[in-house]
Amino acid sequence: MSIRSVLTRLAVVALLAPAVLLTLTRVVEPEAALGVQLEAFTPFALVPYGLAGVVLVVLALRHRSALAAGLAVCAVVGVGVHGWWFAPMLTGEEPAAPAVAETLTVMTANMFFGGADGAALVRAAAAERVDVLVVQEVTGPLLAELEEAGVDEVFAHRAGMPGASAQGTMIFADVPLGEPTPVDTSWGSWLVDVDGLSLLAVHPFAPVDVDLWREDHRLLLQTAVAEQPDLLVGDFNATLDHAPMRALADAGWRSVTEAANEGWQPTWSLSGLLGDAGLPLPSLVQIDHVLAGPSVAGLGSRTVDVPGSDHRALIAEVALQ
Repeated sequence: MSIRSVLTRLAVVALLAPAVLLTLTRVVEPEAALGVQLEAFTPFALVPYGLAGVVLVVLALRHRSALAAGLAVCAVVGVGVHGWWFAPMLTGEEPAAPAVAETLTVMTANMFFGGADGAALVRAAAAERVDVLVVQEVTGPLLAELEEAGVDEVFAHRAGMPGASAQGTMIFADVPLGEPTPVDTSWGSWLVDVDGLSLLAVHPFAPVDVDLWREDHRLLLQTAVAEQPDLLVGDFNATLDHAPMRALADAGWRSVTEAANEGWQPTWSLSGLLGDAGLPLPSLVQIDHVLAGPSVAGLGSRTVDVPGSDHRALIAEVALQ
């Protein structure tokens, strides 16, 4: 066997192994934290499956290899399955907003344990004409920074409270807010009326502890089904491929990004964790979401940078049906 043949086979294995692993994590719903975290990267399997398929088709034709042909079929099936899972982000049914509809601009931002730039967040929210701002990981010092930057001038109303490290979640709005009701997730979540709309601001535990992560998502689904909020907004610590997010979709809450067919809009990376070491990474997965219920049409979404955070903020435009 030539060196070229050996290298080609190694390349095929190197492509197919991680792709198959991502397929399995999506299908099996693993219990281990690493498996749940890998599931966030489900769409990335499209690339290695596609590359492996091309190589295997060439090998099958060149060497008349039944093994290569069989593996090529597997790779094509892998592309088809992952393409089917991802397709709603690009080709789903877009709910049309009424010709005359009241629109709302919603923004969610995770502030990296209170260490992100609060003044930059206020400036971005003002520039984007945000109506409702949901902020996770608000600490006391960060709230003081937001106030000094003029958050009360942009948003006359607030709900929620700061906390230690990741526990604080707050809602700021330029429209009246009702009395907030805490939802007992490990980190701060709140149910609040926003000028006639019901909003559930969420921040479940990260999947570093899968039991806590699943329990928090179970509680969020239970609250959503019981209270029927119009919007669910925040850092879900899950992508649309994770089972808890699929359960919310099945119950009637659809991602605005998906509803608007805007595809891949990643919000999270490790840049905040590794930036000090000179190793910033691009955003890779979307774990921050605005989910709209049946009474709300998702019109579009986009992401913006918040200096010092390990998340990109997500802005969504919605309209009342």
